[in-house]
Amino acid sequence: MKEGKKIELLAPARNLECGIEAIKHGADAVYIGPERFGARQAAGNSIEDIAALCDFAHRYWAKVYVTVNTILRDDELQDAGKLIWQLYEAGADALLVQDMALLQMNLPPIALHASTQCDVRTVEKVRFLASCGFTRVVLARELSLKEIADIHEACPQVELECFVHGALCVSYSGQCYASQHCFGRSANRGECAQFCRLKFDLTDAAGHTLIRGKHLLSLRDMNRMPYLEEMMDAGVCSMKIEGRLKDVCYVKNIVAAYRQAIDKVIGHRPEYLPASAGNVCLTFEPSSEKSFNRGFTDYFLHGRSGDMYSFDTPKSIGESMGTVSEVGRGWIRCSGVPFHNGDGLCYFDRSGELRGFRVNRVEGGCVYLYLENGQMPSIRVGDRVWRNQDAVFESVLSKESAVRRIDVDMEFTDTEKGFALSLTDADGVQAGVSLAFAHETARTSQDANIRLQLSKLGNTEFRASDIRVNMSGNWFVPSSLLSDLRRQGCNALTAARAEARIRPVRNAASGQTDCPQRQLTYLGNVFNEQARSFYMNHGVTSVDYAFERQQPASVPIMYCRHCLRYALGACLKRQSQSDNAAGLAEPLYLQSSDGRRFELRFDCARCQMLVLG
Repeated sequence: MKEGKKIELLAPARNLECGIEAIKHGADAVYIGPERFGARQAAGNSIEDIAALCDFAHRYWAKVYVTVNTILRDDELQDAGKLIWQLYEAGADALLVQDMALLQMNLPPIALHASTQCDVRTVEKVRFLASCGFTRVVLARELSLKEIADIHEACPQVELECFVHGALCVSYSGQCYASQHCFGRSANRGECAQFCRLKFDLTDAAGHTLIRGKHLLSLRDMNRMPYLEEMMDAGVCSMKIEGRLKDVCYVKNIVAAYRQAIDKVIGHRPEYLPASAGNVCLTFEPSSEKSFNRGFTDYFLHGRSGDMYSFDTPKSIGESMGTVSEVGRGWIRCSGVPFHNGDGLCYFDRSGELRGFRVNRVEGGCVYLYLENGQMPSIRVGDRVWRNQDAVFESVLSKESAVRRIDVDMEFTDTEKGFALSLTDADGVQAGVSLAFAHETARTSQDANIRLQLSKLGNTEFRASDIRVNMSGNWFVPSSLLSDLRRQGCNALTAARAEARIRPVRNAASGQTDCPQRQLTYLGNVFNEQARSFYMNHGVTSVDYAFERQQPASVPIMYCRHCLRYALGACLKRQSQSDNAAGLAEPLYLQSSDGRRFELRFDCARCQMLVLG
């Protein structure tokens, strides 16, 4: 087995189907939520389904991580503990957790990963979590390459997981209380109401409206595909795709796209290896633009930039299809890639609202529209058009679209009492079986039929890469015997792979590092007495309860690295923008359509924008 650093492609699984397809399309691991205590309430799964996913994933030495990453009430801890034991017995490889109360409990020896909800941004926080027994931390999405590299250099023993694709929370994860404040739905308990995707007016202290009716907290989607090699070199070992609410077609496409991108890096960097087994064969060419997206950004990976925002719409725009060159009665002509019958297209109208329509048919370069109530959309010559649903692409993805196979070398030999088959897979795992059968000289050569029958691996996870026939004579070998040897051999190899698979275990807590904070405010998300006890045992002298428990007044409900002052061209830290700041009558406010007003504060020392409730 080759030596090197294993790079993991980690995919979301809304359900068992999504999890299986993620593995088939190249994921090295998937993360999935149980029926309770996962940070996406709408993506819960039974223990039976999680066990079935583990069984499938482990065939390829892929892993299954389960999200038990909500903060817990005191009366939920016992049920959470029982659930964790059930998940361990079902085969789960690790838990993603946020609530430190779990570390006070009698848990099975399952590996622990610190969820992104833990708000991990510093070397000190990583050291503390590692000393508590965490094998891996999921770093905040907002960190730059240098910040990631600095953490890796200081804590090389800790696995670093980073998001590379998908929807972005505008607030630091775990530090957003807007949904709880406005709607009584806690994001830290899996009930986010997506406050950040709403429309707002931006007003100043003088009552002037600076921006009207825009999605001012809505960000584009992350896409770091061009920078995977840089992330690997910075110390990231797990590349995470967001999307536990996404459908199976999204999972298939995005996982396949990142599998190809990671394999391309591994192809010329032999020190990096895939974290699971098998090769993927696709029936389609993946394209990240063809799945749900609000436009893309690398999001602070190389510092702050102006391409992060999605102010016009929180909806998917898809892939750019060019601009409208001609408009007729019921049709348009547009430059760009070919259209298909049934495509979903969209554009921005004169007021900046996203509008959509469906393609009825395409003839002679004209795109005929499906007109609701006979009304032609208000699209004009020069308007830019996007395709947010490619009918042909979706049709391909709706069918079987990938096969994943592990290469196996086979050797067929005769024995004193019959015949034997030995198998060696690409990971070096070996198995062998034999059957008794009288040796009879055949009238014709048996080699071709032996190779043919042994190569028929059907729906197994294996693919014959080399078949050698070594017999002392030209013995007659019936196809039925070859079929039995092949079946028994595959079963034996599957069992041998299961025996050889190394299941992750939890690191022992060293207790050598105290919590880097001596006082915890509501930002510590301490919701129960066990979590409070945990922090007090780790050097914290003052612990406030979570926002969800005490509802503190006049405090920030969001902590954002996204900054509206920067977006307005009025950043005080940038010489090119600072002159524009003088014209702003602060404080600035966000005002929602229901009349609620939220003050904005700008912490320039930390380069943060705070939204106050």
